[in-house]
Amino acid sequence: MLWSDPENEPPEELRDAQAMMRRAGLLLAVTIVVLMFLLGLR
Repeated sequence: MLWSDPENEPPEELRDAQAMMRRAGLLLAVTIVVLMFLLGLR
């Protein structure tokens, strides 16, 4: 990579959207685990 190459940073909106999707995915995974645990107790 040359010093003159532009930085490969995604725009601010894209970074925000990626962070939101990551949080949503984590929340979904935790929810599924809790549901499986609750259904297993029955």
